[in-house]
Amino acid sequence: MSIILTVDSLAKDFGGLKAVDGLSFTVEEGTMVGLIGPNGCGKSTTFNCISGLLEKTAGEVHLFGTDTKSLRPDQIHSLGMTRTFQHTRLWREMTVIENLLIPPRKQFQPNVIKSLFSPKHRKAEELRIQRAWEVLELLEIPHMAHNLASELSGGQSKLVDIGRAMMGQSKILLLDEPVAGVAGPLAERIFKYLRRLVNEDGITLLIIEHNMEFILQAGVDKIVVMHQGKLLMEGTPQQVKNSTAVKEAYLGDDDEEEE
Repeated sequence: MSIILTVDSLAKDFGGLKAVDGLSFTVEEGTMVGLIGPNGCGKSTTFNCISGLLEKTAGEVHLFGTDTKSLRPDQIHSLGMTRTFQHTRLWREMTVIENLLIPPRKQFQPNVIKSLFSPKHRKAEELRIQRAWEVLELLEIPHMAHNLASELSGGQSKLVDIGRAMMGQSKILLLDEPVAGVAGPLAERIFKYLRRLVNEDGITLLIIEHNMEFILQAGVDKIVVMHQGKLLMEGTPQQVKNSTAVKEAYLGDDDEEEE
């Protein structure tokens, strides 16, 4: 399997605070990778640097062999990456299916009026709508298609957010705590869908998760463990589970807060 994401000596400082301190790891194509660590260890800051929302203090990020240093978030997205946030950011006054129809790339033309009457444009629109219904079916929420996003529960919003990420036709998804605040059975269901994306569609997933016990049971291929902004270890779920250093990091930092 080829490496599609390389994080090399990544650092991010906020004044005198080192949120990320020389972090390095890789993500291989067609795998599900967990990024875990105690509260405040720099997981979300790492995501923000990878996706271009924050400027790196030092280090490099390569996506599909391209150095993303000079790229804007939308340009990084165009390379084939989509990310979600811990707190869902749905368009609340739009319906579920409308939320899903926004993300697909390359659906707007310079001449808007001309594109409206183009057979090619109409065919592309039909395919996007078809894909949106397929995603809703996969997530088992087609009955919510015409509900406003503002009417959804927290768990339902998470599902729609994942569906919206899937609509971006990305090769790698960065999911920031996709099951945070979601009840156990639904959380397990969400992870089964994610595993199916990897196995059947070949999509690569990098997932932030704070609950170590849960991520160890979620069928991930590899886990990257952070502690105080640095790489603590990188290995299989079984290796992480057996690591004394990981256990000590979690037990010793429960009261810290995520930046």
